[in-house]
Amino acid sequence: MVDIPELFGSMVFNESVMAERLPKDTYTSLKMTIEESRPLDRSVAETVAEAMKCWAIEKGATHYTHWFQPMTGITAEKHDSFMTPLPDGRAIMEFSGKALIQGEPDASSFPSGGLRATFEARGYTAWDPTSYAFVKDGTLYIPTAFCSYGGETLDKKTPLLRSEKAINIQAKRILALFGHDVKRVCTNVGAEQEYFLVDRNAYNKRKDLIYTGRTLFGARPPKGQELDDHYFGTFKLRVADFMRDLDRELWALGIPAKTEHNEAAPAQHELACVYSHTNTACDHNQLIMSTMRRVAKRHKLTCLLHEKPFKGVNGSGKHNNWSISTDGGVNLLDPGSTPAENAQFLTFFCAVIKAVDEYQELLRVSVATAGNDHRLGASEAPPAIVSIYIGDELEAILNSIEKDETYDGVDAGEFELGLNVLPSFPKDTTDRNRTSPIAFTGNKFELRMLGSSISIAGPNTVLNTIVAEALRQFADELEGAENFNSALRGVIRRTIKEHKRIIFNGNGYDSAWQEEAKRRGLSNIASTAEAIPHMLDRKNVEVLTRHGIYTEKELASRCEIQLGAYIKNVNIEARTMLDMAKTDILPAVIQYEGTLAGTLCAKKGLASGVACRAETELLDKIATLADEFYNCTCALENACSEAEKLGGDQRALAMYFRNNICSAMENLRETGDKLEVLVGGKYWPYPSYGTLLYRV
Repeated sequence: MVDIPELFGSMVFNESVMAERLPKDTYTSLKMTIEESRPLDRSVAETVAEAMKCWAIEKGATHYTHWFQPMTGITAEKHDSFMTPLPDGRAIMEFSGKALIQGEPDASSFPSGGLRATFEARGYTAWDPTSYAFVKDGTLYIPTAFCSYGGETLDKKTPLLRSEKAINIQAKRILALFGHDVKRVCTNVGAEQEYFLVDRNAYNKRKDLIYTGRTLFGARPPKGQELDDHYFGTFKLRVADFMRDLDRELWALGIPAKTEHNEAAPAQHELACVYSHTNTACDHNQLIMSTMRRVAKRHKLTCLLHEKPFKGVNGSGKHNNWSISTDGGVNLLDPGSTPAENAQFLTFFCAVIKAVDEYQELLRVSVATAGNDHRLGASEAPPAIVSIYIGDELEAILNSIEKDETYDGVDAGEFELGLNVLPSFPKDTTDRNRTSPIAFTGNKFELRMLGSSISIAGPNTVLNTIVAEALRQFADELEGAENFNSALRGVIRRTIKEHKRIIFNGNGYDSAWQEEAKRRGLSNIASTAEAIPHMLDRKNVEVLTRHGIYTEKELASRCEIQLGAYIKNVNIEARTMLDMAKTDILPAVIQYEGTLAGTLCAKKGLASGVACRAETELLDKIATLADEFYNCTCALENACSEAEKLGGDQRALAMYFRNNICSAMENLRETGDKLEVLVGGKYWPYPSYGTLLYRV
């Protein structure tokens, strides 16, 4: 029996460990650095490093690493041992304050978007004391920021920390107007992670899954998710064992894994965590993804985090539950029992509405990846149109404020289930909407556009920043007002009137919403290739530089990095398809054609009247499709060759891949999938969807 309270955080150098192992003055100084963003005293670092080293060695660590999040989308680490040799042949275990504070990994091989030349290798990692160090696999992991020799940010953590600083500054200005003196305002996130589990032996037989994370060919199985029998269903034994193992590893790392269940598609599952500060939640989500992959291998499974591993069944997203709170634990997005009278809540609530409306394109950019293009708008995920669901009650409240009318309120009542043995229970005043990209769900906003594989740092950096900007504008106007209450009513009323177009409580999957959104003037950016250049729209550059999140140079580099990543991902998929088509599928089809032709000739040789309809018609169908498949293969190969001639314009190249390569891939897949259902199973070179989705 696992002692969960004893296990939880046992491998983390957290506050309780620091309080126990650090001298009181060192602990106090470090806490002030963390909570009030004060500069770190170097002498404090030496004391912390020694205590951290001793604790880590007790936990079995022999090495340490500065753990950072470069623009690759995954984490990076370089391991150094604590061991220091002595002249007499012995060795001691050392770890200095300098080694804790700063590292120097090679920066030349990480994406920099032109910020660094290849020969300019020097980069720095800097300890982030706001995220706890931890021990994993015999190594002390120290969360760090990552920058170049010239000081440019090369990671996802630094901008996120800057955005936290921005919203802290602006939110405190607003709270001061309401008479509240708080030390700190922060955002909190609870991330829900969707993923697939497939048998590892089957995975190893699929080049597409190995190279790209998704199936590039694959006919739909006889049974998909149409019976809805997988959602919240009983766990299969291997999956249950995996989840138990995963929970224990995550709990030891202090990650508050709380809820797990089967998702809508066969072999799809979800893990949700309790809220934590956004920076910590981002670190935790990176650890969750890497731990899922590692634990799955132990159970002879493979964890797929791609947004769309299987065509024809639901893809995987990542729901990002975001809220704002004070250091005293007050949730600034909690409407209370009378939201119509809660002016402070309405101020922050309207700031989010204003922010989302004014920076729709920037939010769309923050979730744009090649994988997510297959998921958004596919009647399984929110559309690419950014909108906010707030529910009927809050919409009625905003309407009454805009019209300067009295809000009468809604009596939710209670559910009566018609059975005396079952208790009645209070009914919410509004429903939930799973089709909305951004939904207010009681005391938080749920961003549902995120793809399952991405870091949540990017979307939260954007959301923090644009809300900080809305709060800044509110504060600038209200701080100089003669009558605060009157001015506040005016600000809220004007905000509702100017930005209510972003509020949509209807069905985001309905095609009519596309036309309605167009009439409202909302943007509808269908693909990553179209979305990424909007990062450099003037208003987006201005808001991100105004709050010190990025410099213009850093923004330009990120645009190049994301365009380059899109191009590389689609190119790898195209090359993988060509390899599969030419070296595996076509030979298998031709071999099966030979078998059919041989059987047909043999039967005709036996007697002129013998029945040969099955062989004749099947051979004709396969031969026709084989020619079509070959033509599609040549078309994709030619499109890839043309791409190589286009030069270095990333925007033009990304659009070429979107319009030409992707369509050629889809044509090849469509023909290949038709062949799969005709060719004998023992001839087809890859495990089928049925094997991948149902044999776990």
